Amino acid sequence: MNKIAFKDLKEYFGKEITIEGFVENIRDLQWVQFVILRDFTDKLQVTIEKSEEKNKEMVELISNLPLESTIKITGTLMESPKVKLNGMELIPSTIEVTSESHHELPFNYKDLEHVLSDTRLDYRWLDLRNDKNRLIFEVQSAMVSALREYVLNENFMEIHTPKLIGTASESGSEVFEVKYFDRKAYLAQSPQFYKQMAMAAGFERIFEVAPAFRAENSNSNRHTTEFTSFDIEFSYIDSYRDVMLFEQKLLTHMLKRISEKYGEKIKEVFGVDVIVPEKDFPVIKLNDLYQELETRYGYQIPKEDVGDLNAETEKLASRFAMEEYGSEFLFITDYSKTKRAFYHMRENDVPQGYDLIWRGMEITTGAQREHRYEILKEQALEKGLGEDVKFYLEFFKYGCPPHGGFALGVDRMTMLLLGLPHLREAMFIYRNPDRLEP
Repeated sequence: MNKIAFKDLKEYFGKEITIEGFVENIRDLQWVQFVILRDFTDKLQVTIEKSEEKNKEMVELISNLPLESTIKITGTLMESPKVKLNGMELIPSTIEVTSESHHELPFNYKDLEHVLSDTRLDYRWLDLRNDKNRLIFEVQSAMVSALREYVLNENFMEIHTPKLIGTASESGSEVFEVKYFDRKAYLAQSPQFYKQMAMAAGFERIFEVAPAFRAENSNSNRHTTEFTSFDIEFSYIDSYRDVMLFEQKLLTHMLKRISEKYGEKIKEVFGVDVIVPEKDFPVIKLNDLYQELETRYGYQIPKEDVGDLNAETEKLASRFAMEEYGSEFLFITDYSKTKRAFYHMRENDVPQGYDLIWRGMEITTGAQREHRYEILKEQALEKGLGEDVKFYLEFFKYGCPPHGGFALGVDRMTMLLLGLPHLREAMFIYRNPDRLEP
């Protein structure tokens, strides 16, 4: 429990310490052995003088030790400016092998350029030993931490909603069916209905970070069958623009935190700048965007996508936002009601919601929700959702304040933040229609 992290070793110069980690490399020279030890935070050189009789047993042990084994070492940490690795070395007195790597690695995790993606995913625990991959999840952890920090400071409460549900809720499609004792159940696409139940309960401001499931038979670089969603819902709003403003402030705070802690490292490793917005995100109506894209780039939205966006529209929308507003972000409003969920509030038959585009991709659909029972019931019936949402409509029979919210895909945000080519790079374990292991 008191394990010393390698990043903190400078506090222990001249002291006898005990450390543990993976054996990353061994240089067995004529008079000395160098062992490079790795933990999650950094690396350390261990130096063993072969000429010293007391080291004979350790020298033999290291000579026969496979790389990627784990060891526990007690020794004295010395400040050594000549050592290129952090200017320090550990002079060991005892070495204990805590686990031995019994097989040759199926690939070199330090050089992944020519390793097949399926091979990397099959051995994901080895793939993640790569320094670059490890950094992805350090940044992702900091990203979620910054989002949590902001909403907690804004008096939001964290809730945990069920992922097993009794009806194929929002659309009746794209859900996973599972056997639940003697009946059918489904994996939740989102916590949307339960977030709104919290509003009806008077919780006012809630968030959740949890898995969501989509039975989409897609193998694109941006889709997955299971992902992590950061969901927000809050009450007593006047307009969906209150939701947009809150999301703008949330994302700006997150990017500021990431820039402060990892900006230089992200630039060095991924070649990407972390840009912290300094002004409001621009807003454009969907039909106005269509016109801009046609005038500027000769692009016409296909008939089947009219009233919504597609992948090409999202890319061009980002290009337009940078050229017109100098912004990486763009809010798009006034979608067709046929393309929006039944629970979006409408004004003059126009859904009161938005999409947010960032770096060529949609990262959020947000909206003010319809909280009035009779209108909500009518909009559900219009979409053919009668019995499927009966339990949900009950939430609104006994009073519910005006409210709205949105959700951010943690994995997609990580991919865009770091400029990764595929969503699988940003996920600890990736799931698509063909992959259920490891």
